[in-house]
Amino acid sequence: MKGKNVQKLFFELVAIAALFCAVALMERFVPAGHMIFPVLKKGCVYALAAVSMNLLNGFTGLFSLGHAGFMLIGAYTYAVLTIPPEARGSVYQYYEGGVIQFALPWIAALVLAGLAAALFAFLIGLPVLRLKSDYLAIATLGFAEIIRALVLWDGAGPLTNASNILRKYPAFNSTLFYFAVAGFCIFLIVLLINSSYGRAFKAIRDDEIAAEAMGINLARHKMLSFTISSFFAGVSGALLAMFQATLQANTFKSAMTYEILLIVVIGGMGSVTGSCLASFLFVASSEWWLRFLDKSYPGVPFLRTGFRMVVFSVIIMIFVLFFRKGIMGSRELSDLFRRRPKKKEAAK
Repeated sequence: MKGKNVQKLFFELVAIAALFCAVALMERFVPAGHMIFPVLKKGCVYALAAVSMNLLNGFTGLFSLGHAGFMLIGAYTYAVLTIPPEARGSVYQYYEGGVIQFALPWIAALVLAGLAAALFAFLIGLPVLRLKSDYLAIATLGFAEIIRALVLWDGAGPLTNASNILRKYPAFNSTLFYFAVAGFCIFLIVLLINSSYGRAFKAIRDDEIAAEAMGINLARHKMLSFTISSFFAGVSGALLAMFQATLQANTFKSAMTYEILLIVVIGGMGSVTGSCLASFLFVASSEWWLRFLDKSYPGVPFLRTGFRMVVFSVIIMIFVLFFRKGIMGSRELSDLFRRRPKKKEAAK
């Protein structure tokens, strides 16, 4: 890495450490039932999903809409592999306990969740990555829906429990756990972006013809970006399964992909910091700060169930109109504190 990248990385590590300390203090002094904790947990899940999508859409320039499908693969891989054998009879009650009769440690299942998503991405990417722009988006969206349909298929019931809920797998209540896993994964993505591979991704995004002329193998680097992005999407899906404590395929509809894409756009295409900030703002606004708008008050018109989402949509429109490059644009946290070069004095 260059000196500037090392300084930038060091600054961001200090910021992450400060954030961890703040979360640890909150867990110690804030009441356990406070709404801030589920918001922070889900914000971590969406932050990892958004950064992994940004790696593909913002840094490589590949417009994919299959993220919900890869998150679904990761979530089901984790849940299926970690349900204790003694609990499988009650979970897979219509399929005689299912085909898998063992349980892996949660950390091994978490890694396998990412690998399973990456494997599917590799197989899907072989034909799909030949497409560009809207055609790539439509193809990946279609594959995501096919994956969800296969999980819900009765023939896959002994493995996925079909349309029935998966439960009794290991779930974690510690907010610090979600910050640790998501933070470590995002840190790995940042290292990749600042490496020679990351510079190749950016070159492909800026101009494919020029990148190929410079000796960059387009097919190889596109596949690499697609599979790595899907790997971390699978990990975020596993984290979402932990957060929810129960799992059903209908959670991972195309609307989830649109939410994550919206977070990436609001945060800024090509900004890891922007994706993280937008994730927490999105979750806090949609599930916490605007909840009072769903309650009816005497003499106050409009306030009723569902009005919260109307106001939330208006806020999103304002962001899109006035922050066309997103909250951060292509900048990172360290760029906000960088000293601007002094203007040269005009020659007398």
